[in-house]
Amino acid sequence: MSWLHERLVRAPRATPVDMSGKAVIVTGATPGSLGGETARILRDWGADVVTTTRSGGSHPLDLTDAESVRRFAAWYADTRGTLDVLVNNAGIHLDLLGRWDEPHLSADGYELHWRTNYLGTMQLTHLLLPALLRTAEAKGEARVVHVVSKLHARGRNADMFSAPPAYSSWNAYGQSKLALVHAMHELQDHYRAAGLRAYALHPGSVSTGIATKGLDGHRLVAAVRRALGPLERLVLLTPEEGAQTTLMCATDTDLEGGRYFAACRTVPASDEAEDREVAGRLWKETEALVARL
Repeated sequence: MSWLHERLVRAPRATPVDMSGKAVIVTGATPGSLGGETARILRDWGADVVTTTRSGGSHPLDLTDAESVRRFAAWYADTRGTLDVLVNNAGIHLDLLGRWDEPHLSADGYELHWRTNYLGTMQLTHLLLPALLRTAEAKGEARVVHVVSKLHARGRNADMFSAPPAYSSWNAYGQSKLALVHAMHELQDHYRAAGLRAYALHPGSVSTGIATKGLDGHRLVAAVRRALGPLERLVLLTPEEGAQTTLMCATDTDLEGGRYFAACRTVPASDEAEDREVAGRLWKETEALVARL
């Protein structure tokens, strides 16, 4: 049925680029996942790729644990030193049935989507900036790629600095992704002159394990989803297909930074994502916060 899948999804493809001599980090790269396929293809193109997962065969990194983030960044600085591309792929989307009526918190007291998808990612990015900027100075450029989602459109700037009146896990997920789009713009603006390029992207609707994790505890729904698995795999992108826009942002030498992408092309982000005043305030507050983590 692969021919039918290809006709239905019509997935665009990134142009292969020789990545020999390039150092890359891909977070959240479990085998067969979106991040795993991104890392695999970048290795096939010649890159030296370091992958992270919360556990398993790659380098451990728990974005909800400030000490885990510090340990990984220190290890990378000691063993590698330079970094051409940071792909911030790791993230969570929990409570897909929307049953939570109050936020679930990380050990240090933050809403779990915000702590994982945004705050942990930004702590890691700030700690790796020296390696990125050294590489940009030596080679002319380095890149930060945020894998976000079209669901960043569920985020609201009005809720960026205080909790919303009612909790929704879907909105919390969107809020964390909207914050990453803001961060992309700020990274580009602050470090453009130093040779750093920043990107944010929607990978498409991909058949991955993130939905399985998001349905934890709902055995009946999970069983129905398993039964419909062949249909899901027919109409959704495979992880290899979903990785293509990330690959383009990580490698295309002609690609302008400070843009939002989907299906291997520039597309508009949400109207909320274009508010640079909010982005600037969030950047300043995040800098201060990650310095205290």
